[in-house]
Amino acid sequence: MAKDKKKKSAEQKAAKAAKQTKKTSKGEKKVKAKSADADSDDENVDLDAVLAAYADQQAKFLKVTEQLCEPPSSRSSATFIASPSNRNELFLYGGEYYDGVTGTAQFYNDLFVYQINQGEWRHVTSPNSPLPRSGHAWCRGGNTGGIYLFGGEFSSPKQGTFYHYNDFWYLDPDTREWTRLESKGKNKSPPARSGHRMTYWKNFVLLFGGFQDTSQQTRYLQDVWIYDIRENIWHEFKLPPASQKPDARSSFSWLPHESGAVLFGGYSRVKATIGVKGQQKQGKTGPQRNVLKPMIHEDSWFLRVSLPAGEVPSGTCPTLRWERRKKPANAVSPARAGITMAYHKGRGVFFGGVHDKEDTEESIDSEFFRELFVYNIDRNRMFPVTLRRPRASAKVKAAAQRVRNRGKADEEELLKNLAALETKGKIGEDDDEEMIVDKQEDEEDIDKKQYPLKFEFPHPRFNALLAVQEDTLFLYGGTFERKDVEVTFSDLYAIDLNKLDGVKELYYVEPVNMNAVLDESEEEVDDDDMDVDEDDSEASEAEEISSVVESVANTEITEASSVSVEPPEVETEKLASQDPRPFPRPFESRAEFFRRTTNEWQKYVLDYVRDAALLSIKELREKAFQQAEERWWDCREEVQALEDEQEAAGIGDVVSLADREVGGGGRRR
Repeated sequence: MAKDKKKKSAEQKAAKAAKQTKKTSKGEKKVKAKSADADSDDENVDLDAVLAAYADQQAKFLKVTEQLCEPPSSRSSATFIASPSNRNELFLYGGEYYDGVTGTAQFYNDLFVYQINQGEWRHVTSPNSPLPRSGHAWCRGGNTGGIYLFGGEFSSPKQGTFYHYNDFWYLDPDTREWTRLESKGKNKSPPARSGHRMTYWKNFVLLFGGFQDTSQQTRYLQDVWIYDIRENIWHEFKLPPASQKPDARSSFSWLPHESGAVLFGGYSRVKATIGVKGQQKQGKTGPQRNVLKPMIHEDSWFLRVSLPAGEVPSGTCPTLRWERRKKPANAVSPARAGITMAYHKGRGVFFGGVHDKEDTEESIDSEFFRELFVYNIDRNRMFPVTLRRPRASAKVKAAAQRVRNRGKADEEELLKNLAALETKGKIGEDDDEEMIVDKQEDEEDIDKKQYPLKFEFPHPRFNALLAVQEDTLFLYGGTFERKDVEVTFSDLYAIDLNKLDGVKELYYVEPVNMNAVLDESEEEVDDDDMDVDEDDSEASEAEEISSVVESVANTEITEASSVSVEPPEVETEKLASQDPRPFPRPFESRAEFFRRTTNEWQKYVLDYVRDAALLSIKELREKAFQQAEERWWDCREEVQALEDEQEAAGIGDVVSLADREVGGGGRRR
């Protein structure tokens, strides 16, 4: 009897999914049909039937299952997010893979969970998962938790026809259960699209931009939609025609803020008139034609969101207003696409990108990047992030401290113990208990998973997927191109945003077509070498040696002159060190900074935070730590510059005598 019920339930789910797919095909998807040429599909693909088959296949799953699996296959335009409820998990969903050899595209609707502590991928199957797609968007649900997904696209294998979705989904990160949301009210949902972005504000989801493909052209969007999570209602934000607002775009950065959301960058194609020789029209006569030229947006906007004061009736739409911001100080140059940011404590983190130089319609010269940047939202400032090699391991430092504390011990014996500890050798029988504890910790570390640690960023790429969990940046996949060869990565890396002590390679597999890219790059190098005479190479080598010697001799002059390169806007900006609040010391961690300045921050909270007198001791310390943490991050750029200067001068950790307990005699030179 139980089996009959399960079978009947599965048949009902299959029928419901097929019905839902037919409904979607009528009003919720945009279909593009290309002309029947060599690039079109060989067969007439019925996407309704294909998606219905996907729905029938999913309906065979009677429950949500999760099992250990191999890392996900190569894919692009997927979504990657840190779990809002479990600090040990990351979620990866969907995407597509284009095979340049066969000229076919494959779309996915797989949900993967990465267990950070275990270093394992898990594959989730569900009877009601969204249909395969790429170019969709998702975000966490703000105060209410969960993950919300909207839109995306799907195509036939040879991309002869494709859909844009406008379905809206909720993913429970704990149960892995998908739920399709049908909005109430007049506005059922935003129009179908892909390439858009979503973020959260309190109990709302904010959606902006994207694009739609019609049979004639690609249309970029600039509309704003806000979803009330508690009331399950979509609201469209409409502005008067003369109001200022961002241009239509896709693939931009859309970051949450306590007062709304911040938009930066993006990509679109705009109409331009060119002559028969490819020159843009500049008051000249002659044959002209209209084309779409790529445009990388470099502007920044703030969407201010607010609710009426007092008790707000249910279903009330917040008030929204666009505010144009200045161009961020020290913005990346040249402008690049494919750098969507991950949010981390009031700042955006982005990696890589691509800059296209399109001289003609047939020729595109692309430059790819492998740099990591941080965008401070409140200060509207960008700065590059550099890795630094660890000066010494924590255990070596601890051993050195114990050596300094044993003034009466024999010097040769202490040095021998320190050397033995560094080489993980055995310590003499007369060692103290602390040495034995360290040895036990070493044996325990052997059982932990070891990952390669690199001191350079991953291979250049654009559209890498980023997520931040517990102050650690996780970077997955991305795309790289050289001439006609496209490489799709599926590797995974981790970077500690506090220490910046290297890039941990969690998983790497050689991408398909990577060898072809390397072969082409070697051919280019060989061609360049053949054009250089031996005399020229010797002269260039001598010039390089002399320039290195000169740069080493004039290090201080070079560092001083580099400061004046900043634009005038940065020179007039108030530096973090000019703020009277406590300033972090070089090489000082957040915890150390808070311990040193905790009394000052508690006094600051009592003086400037509303209703601080009503806080308990625990709440007061938490508020003080939040203030200290924000201050530590705001000063990070200036402190990092001081650290680099000290490292260049051969100076290690700086210790304040005021903080050290000195037994007497003062400082000895």
